[in-house]
Amino acid sequence: MSKADQIRSGHGFIAALDQSGGSTPKALRLYGIEEDAYGTDAEMFDLIHQMRSRIVAAPAFTGEKVIGAILFEMTMDREFAGKSAPAYLWEDKGVVPFLKIDKGLEAEANGVQLMKPMPGLDDLLSRAAAMGIFGTKERSVISAANPKGIKAIVAQQFEIGAQVLAHGLVPILEPEVTITIADKAEAEDMLLAEILAHLDTVPEGLQIMLKLSLPSKPNQYLPLVEHAKVMKVVALSGGYSREEANAKLAENTGVIASFSRALTEGLSAQQSDAEFNATIAATIDSIHAASIAG
Repeated sequence: MSKADQIRSGHGFIAALDQSGGSTPKALRLYGIEEDAYGTDAEMFDLIHQMRSRIVAAPAFTGEKVIGAILFEMTMDREFAGKSAPAYLWEDKGVVPFLKIDKGLEAEANGVQLMKPMPGLDDLLSRAAAMGIFGTKERSVISAANPKGIKAIVAQQFEIGAQVLAHGLVPILEPEVTITIADKAEAEDMLLAEILAHLDTVPEGLQIMLKLSLPSKPNQYLPLVEHAKVMKVVALSGGYSREEANAKLAENTGVIASFSRALTEGLSAQQSDAEFNATIAATIDSIHAASIAG
């Protein structure tokens, strides 16, 4: 089976293992490692890599239920079990590797945060493709139902997406809607309309993916799920607990999970391997069930 076939027809979800510099201390804290356990960024990234290595080595972490995994650039350049991370995921686990490419967010303007410039993106995309990466993920944030802002955020996502497609990779466009805003449903209506308008710009025969916040209205994004230019629509947990995220996900036909914090919830550095593997197996089962329930 090809990587594209695994994403299109695999019955599972995409693991988000791409915490970067800003989100790593929180991820480690939730994993039971306090900030006094490391003194430098290098030590911090070594510890988060140990956590990721433990997750992907777990017996339950296979392409049967985890069809893809999003990696941080530093993870792509490291190894799992003595093999390059992308190669290990695909060859040993049947999990399709993706790469997070954004460099963080600009200050908020017009109710959104655009992505910061990405110098050297073409070089990174060439390197990623050579290492067996299948696609990319790029995140920006919507914090208000502001037509001007949402128009700008979708235009930027598709512009970067076109650059990714030009390297033979499949972009996951992630214009995240903050789940706590009062006008979330209105923002999602605007977002859907803008994405549908931009899908016409995707070259014939190519496809993109979308990573979206779990919507206020079930099946809000069904027109995207069914669109010929969309390979897959995945959902982020966005601050919901795993239980809440799974319940909302199950209401959305054809949408699968791409959870980060909800995936690692309940894991701890202090657990024995048996406890850790049992916890991650139960987590994978629950997210998988919600992903195929739609």
